Amino acid sequence: MSESTSLDWMLPEPHIIEWKIEEAQIDHYNHVNNVAYVSQLEKVAWSHSNQLGLSIQQYQQLDRGMAISKHLIEYHAAALLNEQVLCATWIVECDKRLKLARRFQFIRQADQVTLLTARTDFVCIALSSGKPKRMPESFVEVYSKACVK
Repeated sequence: MSESTSLDWMLPEPHIIEWKIEEAQIDHYNHVNNVAYVSQLEKVAWSHSNQLGLSIQQYQQLDRGMAISKHLIEYHAAALLNEQVLCATWIVECDKRLKLARRFQFIRQADQVTLLTARTDFVCIALSSGKPKRMPESFVEVYSKACVK
């Protein structure tokens, strides 16, 4: 996606997926509903984790997961039906123990307007209990190496 490298990303080397806005994502104000944005945050985060080599199957085998502890979402402009949006994420913090943070930026392709910026904080948990649990070494290795400052 060479066009995406010339965009005004807030951080270097974004992990990007494309999102085409569909009818089901439009609300009664005729723009994308906030729930659709939250769903897209999850999709781009999982896409990035998968690209880094971590899958849901590995999470399950290790009995560990990165659970959301906080979302901070800022909506800058509305997305409309059939628009193409580039959804980017970066890992910006990894304490190598329990916590991880991601930043997000969504840019409309047509006019390169930033529609959304967000930060999500995660805590490592045991999937079996839902309780905080230290990150396994594979998480530490992958996520700390991908961390952008």
